[in-house]
Amino acid sequence: MAKIRPFRGLRYTLEAGASATPVMAPPYDVVDAQGRDALVAKSEHNCMRFILPEGEGDEKYAHGATAFRSIVAEGMTRDSEPGIYVYHQTFEALGSTFVRKGFVALIELTRFGSGPVLAHERTLSGPKMDRLKLMRACDAHLELVFGMFSDPDKGWEKVVDPVKGEPVLRADFDGVDHALWKVDDAAALEKLQAHLAEKSIYIADGHHRYETMCAFREELEGRGHPEAAYGMIYLSNLDDDGLVVLPTHRLVHGLAGVDLPAVLEQVKPYFDVVTEDLPSDTESMRARMAEAGSQRAAFGLTVPGSGTLAVLRLRADFDPAAAGLGDMAEALQRLDVALLHELVLERALGITKEAQAAKTNLRYFKSYDASIDVARDGDGQTQLVCFMNATPVEDVVAVCDSGEVMPQKSTFFFPKIPNGLVFYDLAQTESGD
Repeated sequence: MAKIRPFRGLRYTLEAGASATPVMAPPYDVVDAQGRDALVAKSEHNCMRFILPEGEGDEKYAHGATAFRSIVAEGMTRDSEPGIYVYHQTFEALGSTFVRKGFVALIELTRFGSGPVLAHERTLSGPKMDRLKLMRACDAHLELVFGMFSDPDKGWEKVVDPVKGEPVLRADFDGVDHALWKVDDAAALEKLQAHLAEKSIYIADGHHRYETMCAFREELEGRGHPEAAYGMIYLSNLDDDGLVVLPTHRLVHGLAGVDLPAVLEQVKPYFDVVTEDLPSDTESMRARMAEAGSQRAAFGLTVPGSGTLAVLRLRADFDPAAAGLGDMAEALQRLDVALLHELVLERALGITKEAQAAKTNLRYFKSYDASIDVARDGDGQTQLVCFMNATPVEDVVAVCDSGEVMPQKSTFFFPKIPNGLVFYDLAQTESGD
Protein backbone atom coordinates (compact mmCIF):
# COMPACT_ATOMS: atom_id res chain seq x y z
CA MET A 1 0.00 0.00 0.00
CA ALA A 2 1.59 3.27 -1.16
CA LYS A 3 1.13 5.97 1.46
CA ILE A 4 1.64 9.49 0.17
CA ARG A 5 0.99 12.77 1.94
CA PRO A 6 1.29 16.51 1.35
CA PHE A 7 4.00 18.62 2.95
CA ARG A 8 5.02 22.22 3.51
CA GLY A 9 7.57 22.56 0.77
CA LEU A 10 10.58 24.83 0.99
CA ARG A 11 10.80 26.82 -2.25
CA TYR A 12 12.82 29.62 -3.74
CA THR A 13 11.29 33.05 -3.17
CA LEU A 14 10.66 34.35 -6.69
CA GLU A 15 9.35 37.71 -7.77
CA ALA A 16 6.09 37.59 -9.72
CA GLY A 17 6.83 36.38 -13.23
CA ALA A 18 10.51 35.72 -12.48
CA SER A 19 12.11 32.58 -13.90
CA ALA A 20 13.63 29.97 -11.61
CA THR A 21 16.31 29.12 -14.19
CA PRO A 22 19.24 30.83 -12.36
CA VAL A 23 18.76 28.75 -9.19
CA MET A 24 18.16 25.36 -10.82
CA ALA A 25 20.67 22.60 -11.57
CA PRO A 26 20.79 19.14 -13.13
CA PRO A 27 21.21 16.00 -10.97
CA TYR A 28 24.56 16.17 -9.18
CA ASP A 29 25.97 13.04 -10.82
CA VAL A 30 25.95 14.56 -14.32
CA VAL A 31 27.80 17.75 -13.25
CA ASP A 32 31.59 18.03 -13.47
CA ALA A 33 33.75 20.75 -11.90
CA GLN A 34 33.44 23.05 -14.92
CA GLY A 35 29.68 22.56 -15.04
CA ARG A 36 29.39 23.33 -11.34
CA ASP A 37 31.32 26.57 -11.78
CA ALA A 38 28.99 27.62 -14.59
CA LEU A 39 25.90 26.88 -12.51
CA VAL A 40 26.94 28.69 -9.33
CA ALA A 41 27.99 31.69 -11.42
CA LYS A 42 24.35 32.15 -12.40
CA SER A 43 23.21 32.99 -8.88
CA GLU A 44 24.55 33.21 -5.35
CA HIS A 45 21.55 31.06 -4.44
CA ASN A 46 21.98 28.34 -7.08
CA CYS A 47 21.17 25.00 -5.47
CA MET A 48 24.37 23.36 -6.74
CA ARG A 49 26.17 25.29 -3.98
CA PHE A 50 24.74 22.79 -1.48
CA ILE A 51 23.78 19.84 -3.72
CA LEU A 52 27.42 19.45 -4.81
CA PRO A 53 29.42 21.33 -2.15
CA GLU A 54 33.13 22.03 -2.40
CA GLY A 55 35.74 20.86 0.10
CA GLU A 56 38.12 18.06 0.91
CA GLY A 57 36.85 14.83 2.41
CA ASP A 58 33.92 15.09 4.79
CA GLU A 59 34.38 18.83 5.29
CA LYS A 60 32.43 19.38 2.08
CA TYR A 61 29.23 18.21 3.78
CA ALA A 62 29.56 20.85 6.48
CA HIS A 63 30.19 23.42 3.74
CA GLY A 64 27.04 22.21 1.99
CA ALA A 65 24.98 22.54 5.16
CA THR A 66 26.28 26.07 5.75
CA ALA A 67 25.46 27.06 2.17
CA PHE A 68 22.00 25.48 2.42
CA ARG A 69 21.04 27.26 5.64
CA SER A 70 22.37 30.56 4.32
CA ILE A 71 20.35 30.27 1.11
CA VAL A 72 17.25 29.18 3.06
CA ALA A 73 17.52 32.33 5.18
CA GLU A 74 18.20 34.65 2.26
CA GLY A 75 16.21 33.27 -0.63
CA MET A 76 13.63 30.62 0.31
CA THR A 77 10.18 30.43 1.88
CA ARG A 78 8.43 27.47 3.48
CA ASP A 79 4.82 27.15 2.36
CA SER A 80 2.32 27.91 5.10
CA GLU A 81 -0.02 25.04 4.20
CA PRO A 82 0.85 21.47 3.23
CA GLY A 83 0.27 20.48 -0.36
CA ILE A 84 1.52 18.44 -3.27
CA TYR A 85 3.34 20.01 -6.21
CA VAL A 86 2.11 19.21 -9.72
CA TYR A 87 5.01 19.31 -12.14
CA HIS A 88 5.02 19.39 -15.95
CA GLN A 89 8.02 19.14 -18.27
CA THR A 90 7.56 20.13 -21.93
CA PHE A 91 10.39 18.95 -24.17
CA GLU A 92 11.49 17.79 -27.60
CA ALA A 93 12.61 14.20 -28.22
CA LEU A 94 12.64 11.80 -31.15
CA GLY A 95 11.36 14.53 -33.44
CA SER A 96 8.21 15.27 -31.39
CA THR A 97 7.04 17.48 -28.51
CA PHE A 98 6.09 15.75 -25.24
CA VAL A 99 4.66 16.86 -21.92
CA ARG A 100 5.48 14.60 -18.99
CA LYS A 101 3.17 15.15 -16.03
CA GLY A 102 3.60 14.19 -12.42
CA PHE A 103 3.65 15.55 -8.88
CA VAL A 104 5.94 15.88 -5.87
CA ALA A 105 4.74 14.53 -2.53
CA LEU A 106 6.01 12.66 0.50
CA ILE A 107 5.94 8.87 0.48
CA GLU A 108 6.27 6.41 3.33
CA LEU A 109 9.77 4.95 3.05
CA THR A 110 10.00 1.17 2.84
CA ARG A 111 13.04 -0.85 1.87
CA PHE A 112 13.04 -2.52 -1.54
CA GLY A 113 11.34 -5.90 -1.20
CA SER A 114 9.36 -5.00 1.92
CA GLY A 115 6.76 -2.57 0.62
CA PRO A 116 5.10 -1.05 -2.46
CA VAL A 117 8.26 0.70 -3.74
CA LEU A 118 10.09 -1.51 -6.24
CA ALA A 119 13.54 -1.28 -7.87
CA HIS A 120 14.80 -2.36 -11.29
CA GLU A 121 18.53 -1.54 -11.07
CA ARG A 122 21.45 -2.45 -8.81
CA THR A 123 22.91 0.22 -6.53
CA LEU A 124 26.44 0.91 -5.27
CA SER A 125 27.52 1.78 -1.74
CA GLY A 126 29.71 4.80 -2.62
CA PRO A 127 27.02 7.15 -3.99
CA LYS A 128 24.63 6.18 -1.19
CA MET A 129 27.12 7.11 1.55
CA ASP A 130 27.92 10.42 -0.17
CA ARG A 131 24.27 11.42 -0.37
CA LEU A 132 23.57 10.21 3.18
CA LYS A 133 26.34 12.39 4.61
CA LEU A 134 24.97 15.43 2.76
CA MET A 135 21.39 14.72 3.81
CA ARG A 136 22.51 14.25 7.41
CA ALA A 137 24.49 17.50 7.43
CA CYS A 138 21.69 19.56 5.88
CA ASP A 139 18.88 17.78 7.76
CA ALA A 140 16.72 17.95 4.66
CA HIS A 141 15.57 16.08 1.60
CA LEU A 142 17.22 18.04 -1.21
CA GLU A 143 16.91 15.86 -4.32
CA LEU A 144 13.99 14.11 -5.97
CA VAL A 145 13.61 10.41 -6.63
CA PHE A 146 11.60 9.60 -9.78
CA GLY A 147 8.88 7.00 -9.24
CA MET A 148 6.10 5.70 -11.48
CA PHE A 149 2.65 4.20 -10.92
CA SER A 150 0.11 2.71 -13.30
CA ASP A 151 -2.93 4.88 -14.03
CA PRO A 152 -4.28 4.13 -17.54
CA ASP A 153 -7.32 6.38 -17.07
CA LYS A 154 -5.18 9.26 -15.75
CA GLY A 155 -7.36 9.47 -12.68
CA TRP A 156 -4.78 11.44 -10.71
CA GLU A 157 -4.94 14.29 -13.24
CA LYS A 158 -8.75 14.43 -12.96
CA VAL A 159 -8.35 14.95 -9.23
CA VAL A 160 -5.77 17.76 -9.27
CA ASP A 161 -6.31 19.65 -12.53
CA PRO A 162 -9.48 21.49 -11.44
CA VAL A 163 -7.77 22.93 -8.35
CA LYS A 164 -4.16 23.60 -9.39
CA GLY A 165 -4.57 27.29 -10.24
CA GLU A 166 -1.58 29.26 -11.53
CA PRO A 167 2.01 28.00 -11.56
CA VAL A 168 4.24 28.92 -8.62
CA LEU A 169 7.37 28.26 -10.69
CA ARG A 170 8.24 28.55 -14.36
CA ALA A 171 11.63 28.01 -15.96
CA ASP A 172 13.30 27.23 -19.26
CA PHE A 173 16.19 25.05 -18.14
CA ASP A 174 18.37 22.61 -20.09
CA GLY A 175 16.12 22.95 -23.12
CA VAL A 176 13.02 21.93 -21.17
CA ASP A 177 10.06 24.09 -20.10
CA HIS A 178 9.29 23.49 -16.43
CA ALA A 179 6.08 24.41 -14.61
CA LEU A 180 5.15 23.75 -10.96
CA TRP A 181 1.78 24.20 -9.25
CA LYS A 182 0.99 23.89 -5.54
CA VAL A 183 -2.23 22.00 -4.75
CA ASP A 184 -3.46 22.34 -1.17
CA ASP A 185 -7.19 21.70 -1.61
CA ALA A 186 -8.02 19.31 1.25
CA ALA A 187 -10.65 17.32 -0.63
CA ALA A 188 -8.42 16.86 -3.69
CA LEU A 189 -5.48 15.77 -1.54
CA GLU A 190 -7.62 13.19 0.23
CA LYS A 191 -8.83 11.81 -3.12
CA LEU A 192 -5.28 11.67 -4.48
CA GLN A 193 -4.04 9.77 -1.43
CA ALA A 194 -6.87 7.28 -1.83
CA HIS A 195 -6.19 6.96 -5.56
CA LEU A 196 -2.53 6.05 -4.93
CA ALA A 197 -3.19 3.78 -1.96
CA GLU A 198 -3.35 0.53 -3.90
CA LYS A 199 -0.60 1.36 -6.39
CA SER A 200 2.85 -0.14 -6.67
CA ILE A 201 5.59 2.46 -7.10
CA TYR A 202 8.34 1.64 -9.61
CA ILE A 203 11.58 3.59 -9.28
CA ALA A 204 12.49 5.03 -12.69
CA ASP A 205 15.52 7.04 -11.60
CA GLY A 206 17.18 7.66 -8.26
CA HIS A 207 17.60 4.17 -6.78
CA HIS A 208 20.60 5.39 -4.78
CA ARG A 209 18.74 8.43 -3.49
CA TYR A 210 15.75 6.33 -2.44
CA GLU A 211 17.90 3.86 -0.51
CA THR A 212 19.67 6.84 1.07
CA MET A 213 16.32 8.20 2.28
CA CYS A 214 15.52 4.82 3.79
CA ALA A 215 18.84 4.77 5.64
CA PHE A 216 18.24 8.32 6.84
CA ARG A 217 14.78 7.31 8.02
CA GLU A 218 16.37 4.77 10.34
CA GLU A 219 18.75 7.40 11.73
CA LEU A 220 15.89 9.85 12.30
CA GLU A 221 13.79 7.21 14.03
CA GLY A 222 16.73 6.61 16.37
CA ARG A 223 16.57 10.22 17.52
CA GLY A 224 12.77 10.24 17.69
CA HIS A 225 12.15 12.62 14.78
CA PRO A 226 8.36 12.97 14.24
CA GLU A 227 8.65 12.99 10.44
CA ALA A 228 11.18 10.16 10.05
CA ALA A 229 8.94 7.80 8.07
CA TYR A 230 8.45 9.93 4.95
CA GLY A 231 10.69 11.17 2.13
CA MET A 232 10.23 13.41 -0.90
CA ILE A 233 9.51 11.84 -4.30
CA TYR A 234 8.34 12.82 -7.78
CA LEU A 235 5.66 10.47 -9.11
CA SER A 236 4.51 10.11 -12.72
CA ASN A 237 2.05 7.87 -14.50
CA LEU A 238 3.82 5.04 -16.34
CA ASP A 239 0.90 5.17 -18.79
CA ASP A 240 1.56 8.88 -19.43
CA ASP A 241 1.88 9.93 -23.08
CA GLY A 242 4.93 11.99 -22.18
CA LEU A 243 6.97 9.16 -20.69
CA VAL A 244 10.04 8.84 -22.91
CA VAL A 245 12.79 6.24 -22.42
CA LEU A 246 16.05 6.54 -24.36
CA PRO A 247 18.87 4.00 -24.65
CA THR A 248 22.20 4.03 -22.84
CA HIS A 249 25.09 2.65 -24.89
CA ARG A 250 28.08 0.75 -23.44
CA LEU A 251 31.72 1.49 -24.27
CA VAL A 252 34.25 -1.19 -23.32
CA HIS A 253 37.81 -0.22 -22.36
CA GLY A 254 40.80 -1.39 -20.36
CA LEU A 255 40.88 -5.03 -21.49
CA ALA A 256 44.01 -6.81 -22.69
CA GLY A 257 42.30 -6.99 -26.08
CA VAL A 258 38.94 -7.43 -27.82
CA ASP A 259 38.62 -10.02 -30.56
CA LEU A 260 35.17 -9.28 -31.95
CA PRO A 261 35.09 -12.23 -34.40
CA ALA A 262 35.87 -14.57 -31.49
CA VAL A 263 33.12 -12.96 -29.42
CA LEU A 264 30.61 -13.40 -32.24
CA GLU A 265 31.62 -17.04 -32.68
CA GLN A 266 31.08 -17.67 -28.96
CA VAL A 267 27.57 -16.17 -28.89
CA LYS A 268 26.49 -17.57 -32.28
CA PRO A 269 24.35 -20.33 -30.65
CA TYR A 270 22.14 -17.59 -29.16
CA PHE A 271 22.05 -14.81 -31.75
CA ASP A 272 21.60 -14.34 -35.47
CA VAL A 273 24.48 -12.06 -36.52
CA VAL A 274 24.62 -9.74 -39.52
CA THR A 275 27.74 -7.66 -40.22
CA GLU A 276 27.19 -4.49 -42.26
CA ASP A 277 28.49 -0.96 -42.78
CA LEU A 278 28.42 1.24 -39.70
CA PRO A 279 25.53 3.76 -39.94
CA SER A 280 26.93 7.27 -40.17
CA ASP A 281 24.33 9.25 -38.21
CA THR A 282 21.95 9.04 -35.27
CA GLU A 283 18.74 8.58 -37.20
CA SER A 284 20.16 5.76 -39.31
CA MET A 285 21.58 3.99 -36.24
CA ARG A 286 18.40 4.42 -34.22
CA ALA A 287 16.31 3.11 -37.12
CA ARG A 288 18.60 0.10 -37.61
CA MET A 289 18.52 -0.81 -33.92
CA ALA A 290 14.74 -0.38 -33.77
CA GLU A 291 14.29 -2.61 -36.83
CA ALA A 292 16.54 -5.31 -35.39
CA GLY A 293 14.79 -5.21 -32.02
CA SER A 294 11.22 -4.94 -33.26
CA GLN A 295 10.32 -8.50 -32.23
CA ARG A 296 13.26 -9.87 -30.25
CA ALA A 297 16.19 -8.59 -28.20
CA ALA A 298 18.90 -7.00 -30.33
CA PHE A 299 21.99 -4.81 -30.02
CA GLY A 300 24.95 -3.74 -32.15
CA LEU A 301 28.68 -4.23 -31.58
CA THR A 302 31.52 -2.42 -33.32
CA VAL A 303 35.26 -2.01 -32.89
CA PRO A 304 36.08 1.71 -33.21
CA GLY A 305 37.52 2.56 -36.59
CA SER A 306 36.49 -0.71 -38.23
CA GLY A 307 33.67 0.88 -40.22
CA THR A 308 31.44 -2.16 -39.64
CA LEU A 309 28.63 -3.01 -37.25
CA ALA A 310 27.68 -6.50 -36.10
CA VAL A 311 23.94 -6.59 -35.41
CA LEU A 312 23.00 -9.35 -32.98
CA ARG A 313 19.38 -10.47 -32.82
CA LEU A 314 18.18 -13.14 -30.40
CA ARG A 315 17.44 -16.40 -32.21
CA ALA A 316 13.78 -17.37 -32.47
CA ASP A 317 14.57 -20.75 -30.92
CA PHE A 318 16.58 -19.29 -28.02
CA ASP A 319 16.41 -21.52 -24.95
CA PRO A 320 17.39 -19.67 -21.75
CA ALA A 321 18.00 -22.90 -19.86
CA ALA A 322 20.32 -24.24 -22.55
CA ALA A 323 22.19 -20.92 -22.41
CA GLY A 324 22.69 -21.35 -18.68
CA LEU A 325 20.16 -18.65 -17.80
CA GLY A 326 17.50 -20.91 -16.32
CA ASP A 327 17.95 -19.41 -12.85
CA MET A 328 17.49 -15.88 -14.15
CA ALA A 329 14.06 -14.28 -13.69
CA GLU A 330 11.84 -14.81 -16.72
CA ALA A 331 11.52 -11.04 -17.15
CA LEU A 332 15.29 -10.89 -17.77
CA GLN A 333 15.85 -14.01 -19.86
CA ARG A 334 15.13 -12.32 -23.20
CA LEU A 335 15.91 -8.73 -22.28
CA ASP A 336 18.60 -7.21 -24.49
CA VAL A 337 20.56 -5.38 -21.80
CA ALA A 338 20.60 -8.43 -19.51
CA LEU A 339 21.74 -10.69 -22.36
CA LEU A 340 24.47 -8.26 -23.41
CA HIS A 341 25.86 -8.10 -19.89
CA GLU A 342 25.60 -11.83 -19.21
CA LEU A 343 26.54 -13.43 -22.53
CA VAL A 344 28.82 -10.85 -24.13
CA LEU A 345 30.40 -8.68 -21.44
CA GLU A 346 30.80 -11.31 -18.75
CA ARG A 347 31.19 -14.63 -20.56
CA ALA A 348 32.76 -13.63 -23.86
CA LEU A 349 34.86 -10.68 -22.66
CA GLY A 350 35.47 -11.72 -19.06
CA ILE A 351 34.13 -8.52 -17.45
CA THR A 352 32.81 -9.77 -14.11
CA LYS A 353 29.63 -8.49 -12.50
CA GLU A 354 31.80 -6.77 -9.89
CA ALA A 355 33.83 -5.03 -12.59
CA GLN A 356 30.61 -4.05 -14.37
CA ALA A 357 29.15 -2.56 -11.20
CA ALA A 358 32.37 -0.67 -10.50
CA LYS A 359 32.54 0.52 -14.13
CA THR A 360 36.10 -0.81 -14.27
CA ASN A 361 35.83 -1.67 -17.96
CA LEU A 362 32.65 0.15 -18.95
CA ARG A 363 31.58 3.68 -19.71
CA TYR A 364 27.99 4.67 -20.43
CA PHE A 365 26.96 7.12 -23.16
CA LYS A 366 23.41 8.39 -23.44
CA SER A 367 24.11 10.18 -26.72
CA TYR A 368 23.86 8.39 -30.06
CA ASP A 369 25.93 11.15 -31.65
CA ALA A 370 28.80 10.80 -29.18
CA SER A 371 28.71 7.00 -29.40
CA ILE A 372 28.79 7.07 -33.21
CA ASP A 373 31.72 9.52 -33.13
CA VAL A 374 33.71 7.07 -30.97
CA ALA A 375 32.65 4.12 -33.13
CA ARG A 376 33.73 5.88 -36.31
CA ASP A 377 36.92 7.62 -35.20
CA GLY A 378 37.93 6.02 -31.90
CA ASP A 379 39.07 7.92 -28.81
CA GLY A 380 42.27 6.15 -27.87
CA GLN A 381 40.72 4.01 -25.17
CA THR A 382 37.44 2.45 -26.30
CA GLN A 383 37.81 -1.12 -27.59
CA LEU A 384 34.14 -1.93 -28.30
CA VAL A 385 30.98 0.13 -28.62
CA CYS A 386 27.68 -1.58 -27.78
CA PHE A 387 24.64 0.15 -29.31
CA MET A 388 21.36 -0.43 -27.48
CA ASN A 389 17.64 0.09 -27.88
CA ALA A 390 15.66 1.77 -25.11
CA THR A 391 14.18 -0.62 -22.54
CA PRO A 392 10.36 -0.51 -22.85
CA VAL A 393 8.50 0.59 -19.72
CA GLU A 394 6.56 -2.68 -19.63
CA ASP A 395 9.85 -4.56 -19.34
CA VAL A 396 10.95 -2.30 -16.49
CA VAL A 397 7.69 -3.06 -14.68
CA ALA A 398 8.03 -6.80 -15.30
CA VAL A 399 11.54 -6.82 -13.83
CA CYS A 400 10.39 -4.81 -10.80
CA ASP A 401 7.49 -7.19 -10.22
CA SER A 402 9.84 -10.19 -10.48
CA GLY A 403 11.90 -8.95 -7.54
CA GLU A 404 15.06 -9.02 -9.66
CA VAL A 405 17.10 -6.11 -11.02
CA MET A 406 18.66 -5.12 -14.33
CA PRO A 407 22.31 -4.17 -14.82
CA GLN A 408 23.20 -0.59 -13.96
CA LYS A 409 22.24 2.14 -16.44
CA SER A 410 19.61 -0.03 -18.11
CA THR A 411 17.13 2.81 -18.48
CA PHE A 412 17.29 6.51 -19.28
CA PHE A 413 14.01 8.28 -18.61
CA PHE A 414 14.24 11.57 -20.49
CA PRO A 415 14.46 14.30 -19.38
CA LYS A 416 16.02 14.11 -15.93
CA ILE A 417 14.34 15.73 -12.93
CA PRO A 418 16.32 18.89 -12.07
CA ASN A 419 17.20 20.19 -8.64
CA GLY A 420 15.71 23.40 -7.31
CA LEU A 421 11.96 22.82 -7.66
CA VAL A 422 11.10 22.21 -4.00
CA PHE A 423 12.85 20.90 -0.87
CA TYR A 424 11.70 19.20 2.34
CA ASP A 425 13.31 20.76 5.43
CA LEU A 426 13.39 18.29 8.31
CA ALA A 427 14.92 20.80 10.73
CA GLN A 428 11.86 23.00 10.43
CA THR A 429 9.42 20.10 10.78
CA GLU A 430 11.25 18.97 13.91
CA SER A 431 11.18 22.43 15.46
CA GLY A 432 7.54 22.95 14.51
CA ASP A 433 8.26 26.33 12.89
